Amino acid sequence: MIRVSLLDTLCTNKDFETYRDFYNEFKLTPPRNFNFGFDVIDVMGETHKNDRAMLWIGPGQEERGFTFGDMKRLSGKVANAMRLAGIKKGDIVLLALRRHYQFWYTMMGLHKLGAVVIPVTHQLTTRDYAYRMNASGAIAIIATAEDGVPSNILAALPESPGVIYAFAARSPRMQTTPVPQGFLDFDALVDEACETFARESGSPGGEDIMLMYFSSGTTGYPKMVAHNYLYPLGHITTARYWHENKPGGLHLTVSDSGWGKAAWGKMYGQWLAENTVLAYDFDKFDAADILKKLQDYRVTTFCAPPTMYRYIIRQPLNSYDLSALRHVTTAGEALNPEVYDQFLAKTGLKIYEGFGQTETTLMLATFPTMQVRAGSMGRPTPGYDVHVLDEGGNLATFGETGEICVDYSKGRPPGMASGYYRDEEMTNKAWKDCWYHTGDTAWQDSRGYFWYVGRTDDVIKSSGYRIGPFEVESALLEHPAVLEAAVTSLPDPVRGQVVKATVVLAADYEGGGGEALVRELQAHVRKSTAPYKYPRVIEFVECLPKTISGKIMRAKIRERDLERYKAANNMDGFTKPTPGGRA
Repeated sequence: MIRVSLLDTLCTNKDFETYRDFYNEFKLTPPRNFNFGFDVIDVMGETHKNDRAMLWIGPGQEERGFTFGDMKRLSGKVANAMRLAGIKKGDIVLLALRRHYQFWYTMMGLHKLGAVVIPVTHQLTTRDYAYRMNASGAIAIIATAEDGVPSNILAALPESPGVIYAFAARSPRMQTTPVPQGFLDFDALVDEACETFARESGSPGGEDIMLMYFSSGTTGYPKMVAHNYLYPLGHITTARYWHENKPGGLHLTVSDSGWGKAAWGKMYGQWLAENTVLAYDFDKFDAADILKKLQDYRVTTFCAPPTMYRYIIRQPLNSYDLSALRHVTTAGEALNPEVYDQFLAKTGLKIYEGFGQTETTLMLATFPTMQVRAGSMGRPTPGYDVHVLDEGGNLATFGETGEICVDYSKGRPPGMASGYYRDEEMTNKAWKDCWYHTGDTAWQDSRGYFWYVGRTDDVIKSSGYRIGPFEVESALLEHPAVLEAAVTSLPDPVRGQVVKATVVLAADYEGGGGEALVRELQAHVRKSTAPYKYPRVIEFVECLPKTISGKIMRAKIRERDLERYKAANNMDGFTKPTPGGRA
């Protein structure tokens, strides 16, 4: 029997010698009414039924493997169980399943059924659940039966009258525990359901809404980003060409299943590339523990946000056997060159950076056919016509900072969101005159590489200069005393704004925070980048405010500082760290 890759039927599936050939020649050819559940999971469940789709590791280091045949069977059971419960095509269902193995086949089953899935993190509070249930119009939620999640959901239900069904799924460490009162037993319903769920006339697919994510919400309430059934195809370039996933490989992306990054690295593209997904359901990120998993399970490709690489490089990397690891990537925030350099020096592996949003798939990346330029986001992904626009909406010149925008006048690339659900005003603001406005700023060099500056709201305007926080943060991170840094602005009557750095010191730094270190860090930044960019104000803190997904909330720092500024009406409250060097 000749084994044919499913990718051959969906895209230009070949290795390209140059980036230019890749960008110009790669094409997607999706079938009519494409549905990942039927067209990939069910097909792979027949043609590759004994191949391992996922290796799951629990918090107690328990293991469970799933083949593509298992995924076909279990997703069919979920689709039938939810249909029998009363859920139908178009109904909205929230998933708060942590990284439990149920998440994967539940996603696939709901895709087949046609219910619109909204993955959310299990770390939400009662208020968060209520907001998401009401904003989306969800009629059901499927949640883990642990971590205090059921109690938060039960407390939110009286405020969410549209929710009819609440299902609880037991983790492996709770298999003998009854589901919490007030919840339906999800696992029992799935176990009892038929495993055959056939495609019917009118089955969902194509441009029907398949999936929604709440944006991470660095400012204001999170928006609902709606994606159609073509969304998984946008991740072929992510997995096949950026992650370099290949048949027989084992890929680990570190991400909570409630975030869009899980779709980037934990299912769609990886399975199309016939790669096994390593799903590790850890309780708390620990760099040494992750390195042990890379070693013990012979992981071949790895993706993690820059924050995690900052912790990883502080480990004794030469004490781990990473010989199976051949390719690593990062996204989520900009990668500081110092982190790239240290990781390369210690492992011999280059970190390939990528850029995208909840609203898109991979838009910009450094692909293996390209020269890595440390600190750059890379160049556009096939299908994305990406440019930098100035404040007047014109194409920016090389080296000029502007907003990253996508020209979709020739059609939206598969993977780009349909818009913001129930928010026409915000949709029309972001998708305007055939340009998608990302809200992120960058500049492009003469070789076509993009260099991140910051969110449009993060750019600092001081004495006529436009200063992006990322470059200053990167300079600070080169100093051994600095573990993390967030650069924001402070009001100034003379300069308009001044640069302020909020710094978390490295745990092993013995000097402590104080005036001497402030002067040392300021001098260091002056040497590392343009002198006008140095932080005139430095504050030392124990931790930085972050979203649940781990992104630094610069807006929150600015809001806090502005309140303090108004109260003091001068800069004295900021120029000196608090006694002991910590705030």
